[in-house]
Amino acid sequence: MTATLEVAEGVGTIRLDRPPMNALDIATQDRLKELAEEAARRDDVRAVVIYGGEKVFAAGADIKEMQDMDHAAMIVRSGALQESFTAVARIPKPVVAAVTGYALGGGCELALCADFRIAADNAKLGQPEILLGVIPGAGGTQRLARLIGPSKAKDLIFTGRHVKADEALAIGLVDRVVPAAEVYEQAHAWAARLAKGPAIALRAAKESIDAGLETDIDTGLAIERTWFAGLFATEDRERGMRSFVEEGPGKAKFV
Repeated sequence: MTATLEVAEGVGTIRLDRPPMNALDIATQDRLKELAEEAARRDDVRAVVIYGGEKVFAAGADIKEMQDMDHAAMIVRSGALQESFTAVARIPKPVVAAVTGYALGGGCELALCADFRIAADNAKLGQPEILLGVIPGAGGTQRLARLIGPSKAKDLIFTGRHVKADEALAIGLVDRVVPAAEVYEQAHAWAARLAKGPAIALRAAKESIDAGLETDIDTGLAIERTWFAGLFATEDRERGMRSFVEEGPGKAKFV
């Protein structure tokens, strides 16, 4: 298998496993889509970690495989490529990317699909597709610009340069930088903390934010209002408010 899903304590780890660099060939892309959809529907998965191993997250697409594809072939494949990454972005649960080593091209685009990114202090990220005469094709032009702003995204995409962890943190490309040996541990801890939270409310928060970013403020507020009111039909809402009144904040145990 080029990727696996392992579940422990409510956290599902999607682990890339295509040595030596976790190049994202077609088989791996398709496998990612399968695992993302599985994580989305499994009740025992309440949060997700995307991880490439101790040495590298993912060094991009398999260029040797793409080199032989012509325009007609890529018209067919590009939709499936984007769908595999979108499946990760649409997991209706908290998702954190644990980034070690290189996260370039498709690897960077995969990290962009997470809600939160924890990077090793030796990580390098970037969108070097321009150096191959193409542009990012798995969401990089869209998700990167939404995350760090259009000017910074254009800098990275136009030049194809790599950014080290400290710069990635400064521009908002990653959210936390930790020693390389601690990346997975801290990512799993972040996910495990949220795995204990109210699952439907977390889904509501994620979908409200993500959908709201794609529309105008009034429509975004309507999305928020619908989810907010709907949560008053959940057992978690009853538990949370009862615990707050009786025990104080932060003590509720959700189901």
